[in-house]
Amino acid sequence: MIGKSDLVHLRRCVELARQALDAGDEPFGSVLVSADGTVLAEDHNRVAGGDRTQHPEFALARWSAAHLTPAERAAATVYTSGEHCPMCAAAHAWAGLGRIVYATSSGQLASWLTELGVPTPPVRTLPINEIAPGLTVEGPVPELAGEVRALHRRLHARG
Repeated sequence: MIGKSDLVHLRRCVELARQALDAGDEPFGSVLVSADGTVLAEDHNRVAGGDRTQHPEFALARWSAAHLTPAERAAATVYTSGEHCPMCAAAHAWAGLGRIVYATSSGQLASWLTELGVPTPPVRTLPINEIAPGLTVEGPVPELAGEVRALHRRLHARG
């Protein structure tokens, strides 16, 4: 169940997504939070430089593997503005991270991109649990959808 503290972290993810967009990148942001609620790391998309693997969820999975014990990783939560892509879902599972909470789903994003006439990505959009069935996943959060959708509209309006 998504609570008040979850919403605080998700709103930070949306702010990070906005920062990414303002920096010329795609609007995605993520926050890694320990079991006691401490923010451990955060990041946003960095794919504009040409490396399409520079997603924040992937970066947080790698950070956690380098800095946390297996037990700390399993107890942590990754918050993100958009549901993990298959690459990031796999990285999350391989790193042994715990719960995922996302503001908007990959299905929502796919429908928005279709509405905007954006070409289909090279990797199929799948729900996290189709990639990593054992993960605890919560989302989407309806009250954040409009804000995230607006960021994607802004990105694709640039042409």
